Amino acid sequence: MLVLVAPGQGAQTPGFLTPWLDLPGAADRVAAWSDAIGLDLAHYGTKADADEIRDTAVAQPLLVAAGLLSAGALGSASAFGAVAGHSVGEITAAAYAGVLSDADALSFVRTRGLAMADASAVTETGMAAVLGGERDVVVAHLESLGLTPANINGAGQIVAAGTMEQIAALEADKPEGSMKVVALKVAGAFHTHHMTPAVATLAKAAEALAPADPSVTYVSNRDGLVVTTGADVVARLVGQVANPVRWDLCMETFAALGVTGIVELCPGGTLTGLAKRALKGVPSVALKTPDDLDKAAALVAEQTA
Repeated sequence: MLVLVAPGQGAQTPGFLTPWLDLPGAADRVAAWSDAIGLDLAHYGTKADADEIRDTAVAQPLLVAAGLLSAGALGSASAFGAVAGHSVGEITAAAYAGVLSDADALSFVRTRGLAMADASAVTETGMAAVLGGERDVVVAHLESLGLTPANINGAGQIVAAGTMEQIAALEADKPEGSMKVVALKVAGAFHTHHMTPAVATLAKAAEALAPADPSVTYVSNRDGLVVTTGADVVARLVGQVANPVRWDLCMETFAALGVTGIVELCPGGTLTGLAKRALKGVPSVALKTPDDLDKAAALVAEQTA
């Protein structure tokens, strides 16, 4: 089974959308999306600097737009048996699976980004990846510092979230057995209680949605379970902003489903990197630029021959 995955916040880099806008029709699609949500996606994806696209209200819709654009360019929809997304990438996955239209996905993520930016402004917070170490040891150490293990990613990576003072304490006192602590390019403690104010806003926005049931196997990042109804997918999208991401459990589910290949949507690299360590031997392709589309097509052809 081929699995399609969509990355979360922090995967963005300045100018990463530039080559994608050269694809036929891409600039027009992005312009229409920009008008619909009141955000110049082309500007932020091509000309904005790292600080500008670190802004939660910008980064989240930009990532979903990039994911949708690269999914459309992939042109192998029927080849993928399962889909999943990390953090905000779960909205991209929901659109790919037909749960949400592209327009609804972008409207919802625009609301999500603004609500999470507002929640982040209450207290100065951030996130940092802990690389290496035993999971239980790392989690216990984080909790002793008042931090939340917000992303348990597998492959020896756990992301801590909390106040900047707590992050600084972690950098000065990393868990036993870990190799290093790396600050992430995000502007808040996502998937923690700090995001609770955003949940009510998203619940209200979800009332306007008319979700369909997933057309492909949809794996939830809350617990790695397969979700079969659109209503359940949307309920999970609402709550996940304040709940930890269990990407480790998603990869366990991929293995149980019989994954034979993984393609990561733009801006790819993070999730395929985790898969190479946790799902050894499973071939993968990260869509970083349109040049990678041929590699993805070759993987699809090989797997479906």
